[in-house]
Amino acid sequence: MNDFTHLDKTGNVKMVDVTDKASTARMAKAEGKISMLPETILAIQNDALPKGNVLTTAKISGIQSAKKTAEMIPMCHQLNLSYVDIEFDLGDEDISIRSIVKTKEATGVEMEALSAVSGAALTIYDMCKSVDKTMNIGDIQLTQKIGGKSDHAVEYRPNVGVITLSDSISSGEGVDKSGPILINGFSDVDCSVKHQKILPDGSEELVLTINDWIKNGVELIITTGGTGLGPRDLTIESVEKIFDSKLPGIEQALHAYGRGKVKTAMLSRLTVGVVNRTIIICLPGSTGAAKDALKVLIPTIFHSFHMMKGEKH
Repeated sequence: MNDFTHLDKTGNVKMVDVTDKASTARMAKAEGKISMLPETILAIQNDALPKGNVLTTAKISGIQSAKKTAEMIPMCHQLNLSYVDIEFDLGDEDISIRSIVKTKEATGVEMEALSAVSGAALTIYDMCKSVDKTMNIGDIQLTQKIGGKSDHAVEYRPNVGVITLSDSISSGEGVDKSGPILINGFSDVDCSVKHQKILPDGSEELVLTINDWIKNGVELIITTGGTGLGPRDLTIESVEKIFDSKLPGIEQALHAYGRGKVKTAMLSRLTVGVVNRTIIICLPGSTGAAKDALKVLIPTIFHSFHMMKGEKH
């Protein structure tokens, strides 16, 4: 069973921390209905109700409700909404309400879309209750969500290998910290991580190890270390020689995420490419870079393997 994200270790409620999640374009749609007498529908169409134009007021209420969601629902995050709209379809005995909400934030807008429909429905009820005692609100549901983890197919789990490059660690003078972070991170999401190796900086075994692992079915190889500015930081130069192609989008995402947290991340070097359908990602050797990479790569990197199998992008 998954841990409850809205409870802390003592069972008290808490807001989910989305600080380290990447901001992406997100959209949600919801719908609902309010049933009423046919004569009430006709009065709405003819703008004949004593409280004024029902649908215009309900639309404004729905938009306001989406923007106020965090104030109504305690554990919702305050979001900068980039777009909210409400549409109505008038039937013979009910009004269908549809909402669409968009943002570019670190968490989704499902609750905002549902709040928009709910607010619009309640406003219709309020404006018509003096002439219709039969009204009923129902069938409010989320109909679509785009963005975040659900945006693309990410079910596939590749075989992963991790290589740590460091003179001090390979000689036994230092302790490998970034390697285990990557291994545990991918293992925790059910990837098989059976290949691990520690090499000195600039080792000629690096390319040999990568090629050997590829022959043995490793599909995602991550190196950590050897990407600095020193004379023995040769990981990138060694690995880029064997790339069939590069994946600059992943490089940019990793760089952008790091720069958003630490200014010195702009000094780091990394590279990403493909060799015989195996993805190679070369990261800086810090624990922070390893942790950041897990947040950027999982689960989005898994979609690349769906793409390589010819599935829909």
